[in-house]
Amino acid sequence: MVVRGIRGAITVEQNDAANIHQATRELLLTMVEENQLSTDLIASCFITTTPDLNAAFPAQAIREMAGWDLIPLMGALEVQVPGAPPLCIRLLLHVNTAKTQEEIQHIYLRDAVRLRPDLQQKG
Repeated sequence: MVVRGIRGAITVEQNDAANIHQATRELLLTMVEENQLSTDLIASCFITTTPDLNAAFPAQAIREMAGWDLIPLMGALEVQVPGAPPLCIRLLLHVNTAKTQEEIQHIYLRDAVRLRPDLQQKG
């Protein structure tokens, strides 16, 4: 097994806790499902948000999910780049896996598909 990174991003409609938490859970669950992961394989999760999302911590939504309370989470602000989608949450999962880089399914949902159309697998 090696450690691999799995990228994902999703946009929300507005800056409020309910939208941020729902989108974070949707993205994470899709990443886990599409990559056939179990929480015991996940080493950590790095979370970023665009500066316009400040109503809630996405990490809080993850910590409330069953089995995620012991997984290290870290959050940060994303760099504002012209043309990048606003109201965006990004996740980077570090997972222990036997999969190759080519077998990893990166997930971009909603307007976040603009970030990496070359990696887009679902959405």
